[in-house]
Amino acid sequence: MKAIGIILTDGKNEQLGDLAMNRAVASMPIASSYRAIDFAMSNMANSGIQKVGVITQYNSRSLIDHLSSAKWWDLGRKHGGLFIFSPYLTQDNFFWYRGTADALYQNISFLRRSNEPYVVIAPGEQICKIDYKKILNYHVEQKADITLVCKSLKEEECKKMCSDYTVVQVDENQRIIHLEDKPLEPLSTIIFMDIYIIQRTLLIKLLEKVCHEEQFDLVNDLLIRYRKKLNIKAYFFQEYWKNIRNIKDYYDINMDFLNQKIRNVFLKKAPYILTKVKDEAPAKYNRYAKVKNSLIGDGCIINGDVDTSILFRRVYIGDQTQIQGVFILEGSYIGNNCIVQHAIIDEEVVVSDGKKIIGKPEDPIIVRKGTVI
Repeated sequence: MKAIGIILTDGKNEQLGDLAMNRAVASMPIASSYRAIDFAMSNMANSGIQKVGVITQYNSRSLIDHLSSAKWWDLGRKHGGLFIFSPYLTQDNFFWYRGTADALYQNISFLRRSNEPYVVIAPGEQICKIDYKKILNYHVEQKADITLVCKSLKEEECKKMCSDYTVVQVDENQRIIHLEDKPLEPLSTIIFMDIYIIQRTLLIKLLEKVCHEEQFDLVNDLLIRYRKKLNIKAYFFQEYWKNIRNIKDYYDINMDFLNQKIRNVFLKKAPYILTKVKDEAPAKYNRYAKVKNSLIGDGCIINGDVDTSILFRRVYIGDQTQIQGVFILEGSYIGNNCIVQHAIIDEEVVVSDGKKIIGKPEDPIIVRKGTVI
């Protein structure tokens, strides 16, 4: 594929509270074995993109550790490969990234040194499976300057989600004629998924222009500003797609993987979602263990009952303990005779014998990393 990929990882996300205190949103654990960024990385690699740049900023240590070897996504190459960019200060630049356009502009040398004619830009916090080859073919056929990947929502979904997204209006030829960034009263039910395809030289030209004018946001200062001057087309994506915006979204995304149809699309249907492999022993189910409709990571030891839950690597569940509707992250210990329902247990948590943690599906309880109860 004649394109380079750029993955923008999210900045601060206060809606995720303690879960994002020490980790980037793109490194949030998903479905017992994955990180959120694995989906963006796999989409790039499976689409034939051989050069990918990941732009990081806040809490990037866990993300960089996860991306320490590019071979898992077939990006360990002599030509191309994986590039990780973090903000740095120079005599000419005293700022962290001031917006999405500024994040690209501060790493514009990556674009200039590349030879590929197109750029695919995607966020690192979205869970979807998408073929960029199809979108690039559409982009070329439509002779578009920029193609935005969009999703059409139902009215009920739009009321809940549109205030967090860019809403677009299109004409009969799928050309975007209007954009509203996070409107309170949207004029359309079509949202922009923050995925772009654009010609590399055009992107360089636009970044130089808007950033020299002290404008630093891709949506407000580039797309909205140039919507009439450029031929911006919409490509509609109607498969499974969710974004990690808040705790409820994160909980629901993980629980979605307990749906066999959704799980099969991501985990059992080629091309597959790839991740960094950890050499752990298989999960161990002791004599009285009962597991129903759950995903269990490697290295877990199960003695009690686990129902409709997701356990990441090396989680211990004690005797006669009941786990229901729970997502437990790596290395946590749940003692004997405990009841845990509708909660997100962060890494390295210890729950002593006989304790109860009971939340609600619409409002799961969060137990902070390293907590001892």
